[in-house]
Amino acid sequence: MTPTNRAAWLAGKQVFPLHVGEAPYTPPGPNEVVVKSAAIAINPVEAMKQAMGDNMMPWIKYPFILGHDVAGEVVEVGSKVTRFHPGDRVLGDAVSIDQRSNRSCEGAFQEYVVLRENLVSAIPDSLDYEHACVLPLAISTAACALYMKTYLALDLPSLKSEKKGKTVLIWGGSTSVGANAIQLATASGYEVITTASPKNFNFVKSLGATHAFDYHSATVVQDIIDVLKGSELAGSVAIGDGSMEACIKIVAASSGVKFIAQASLPMPSQIPPTGMNMVSFIARFLWFKVSTMVNCKVKGIGYKFIWGDDVMENEVGSAIYEHFLPGALAAGKYKCAPEPVVVGKGLDQIQEALERIKKGVSAQKLIVVL
Repeated sequence: MTPTNRAAWLAGKQVFPLHVGEAPYTPPGPNEVVVKSAAIAINPVEAMKQAMGDNMMPWIKYPFILGHDVAGEVVEVGSKVTRFHPGDRVLGDAVSIDQRSNRSCEGAFQEYVVLRENLVSAIPDSLDYEHACVLPLAISTAACALYMKTYLALDLPSLKSEKKGKTVLIWGGSTSVGANAIQLATASGYEVITTASPKNFNFVKSLGATHAFDYHSATVVQDIIDVLKGSELAGSVAIGDGSMEACIKIVAASSGVKFIAQASLPMPSQIPPTGMNMVSFIARFLWFKVSTMVNCKVKGIGYKFIWGDDVMENEVGSAIYEHFLPGALAAGKYKCAPEPVVVGKGLDQIQEALERIKKGVSAQKLIVVL
């Protein structure tokens, strides 16, 4: 008997709140699994899409199901899937908003989610769904930045990595992406220098960072340059407002790989931007793009914006979700970070979580349990 499915639908352009209602149950394709959601995490991109309408991801047609991060139980597997069976506990990265998918059945904001096998990891019985669901989009994005050939192309992570004698700079280490980038880079054998607010220094160091600097400090750029003297950079990841400008200065003054994986863009002060706020945002955005391009070209620095879903189409997806993460979680060598904060229970709580994430969170991930 086909299960009855429900979802939190984005009913139209800039429509609030999400509409909770029936959704079709979609069987898996040959290389897909269907997971019954137990916990869903919220990401800023989902709140931004709802607020910005067709200014973001204009290929999306409404009604649509958003959501990336899910953990739950496998209920059905595709004909070519051999890694999973019904009843398995997993986490996965749902990719509905990616233009190569553009299918609501692959959105996490529903009870039964279609996931691509190479973006699904088994989780141990000791790991609850609430913690597991914080990982998927963040680890995909971090892995894209660190390992894809068009970004930093670092050595892949393992449980027994050898020290490389090189350093990775991760600006914004207490963010979801930063927390995963620190752990992955450390598992690949690299030393990690990161930034965070002082209250999160212990947090980022517990993930593997060897140095943590206050990104608010007036001397932070020079402080990092000084620490990097005598070291070789393997690359940099820029996360958060002001991160690209700072990373450009640091990379230009340091030896090693002169490439920055860019995770953030300027955001409007008002969401959605209207009137003069829109004019100001467009001007700031264009200035950022032009100044970044010019500065990087003059200083001989390469850079590229990260799109985490890209790992679904190359070897990095399975390298992380199949060959590294299951064993790392089972061995207790990978932390589900940042810490989950439960907003509520039920699909109708997703909108509340979206409103809260727009106000900003620090070293936390907002989740909804089902």
